[in-house]
Amino acid sequence: IILSVFITIFKRRVWNMKDITKYQGVIPAFYACYDAEGNISTEGVKALTRHLIAKGVKGVYVGGSSGECIYQSVEERKLVLENVMAEARGKVTIIAHVACNNTSDSQALAAHAESLGVDAIAAIPPIYFHLPDYAIAKYWNDISAAAPNTDFVIYNIPQLAGVALNVPLLQEMLKNPRCIGVKNSSMPVQDIQMWHDEGAFVFNGPDEQLLSGLAAGAGAGIGGTYGVMPELYLKIYELFHAGQMEQGRLIQNECCRIIYKMCSAEGNMYAVIKEAIRLMGGPDVGSVREPLLPLTEADHAICREVVDMIQAAVRQYC
Repeated sequence: IILSVFITIFKRRVWNMKDITKYQGVIPAFYACYDAEGNISTEGVKALTRHLIAKGVKGVYVGGSSGECIYQSVEERKLVLENVMAEARGKVTIIAHVACNNTSDSQALAAHAESLGVDAIAAIPPIYFHLPDYAIAKYWNDISAAAPNTDFVIYNIPQLAGVALNVPLLQEMLKNPRCIGVKNSSMPVQDIQMWHDEGAFVFNGPDEQLLSGLAAGAGAGIGGTYGVMPELYLKIYELFHAGQMEQGRLIQNECCRIIYKMCSAEGNMYAVIKEAIRLMGGPDVGSVREPLLPLTEADHAICREVVDMIQAAVRQYC
């Protein structure tokens, strides 16, 4: 029995170590790009893709929370990914979040993502109804089956999805040879340690704890504020691997201060981020989609303060 367990763990770890180098690094979550009428801006998508690639990031995570996926149709999400891939294919790693609140649409997005040649697909659990673990596993495995030649990543974000990953559910999912690991956006750093100990490759989710997540065993970071200040997160990643933890902590603290300032606006944080990118000479990718709140007049001063904080931190630390 002990030998059997060892062999199972060994096989799982060998699989999960296959070609993980393409995931190791800083991966910004891609922002929704809209035109003046609130429709998907394909030119904005392409411009933002080029902008992020030029910053030297490892890859992009398309169609997740930062991409406002739950407010977009299946066809819109396909359009976004197609235009990202038109610019990014072969240049950076692409992970496409494909989950919808029903299996059929999720499978359609998974198959579409695989047809475009993404490196991995990801999925949150089903939301609203609280399903048992075996139903969540079936949902994830059904999505993965629609992209049989593509890596699969569990997206654990219980504070928004209302469902939390646990060790038995992860163990069940790791029986799927395409399941390489977890994008972990729960706040306890201990979760990263647990998933890592099970043999999963872990992407740190909470931007406020990238340094701590790496120390707990995460091999990469995927974050919603990475795209507006990638230089700072790239430096944290570099310093961690150089063993310069105190310098990394200083930059992490500065990132947290900037995030708190972003969240002080009345408009949604992503509206602040998009305006900050524009103010710093990046592409204009519009605002956010309702019911997310756009910027108020007073928020523009906060956006400028955010820009000043980012630029000062980059000058000091990068």
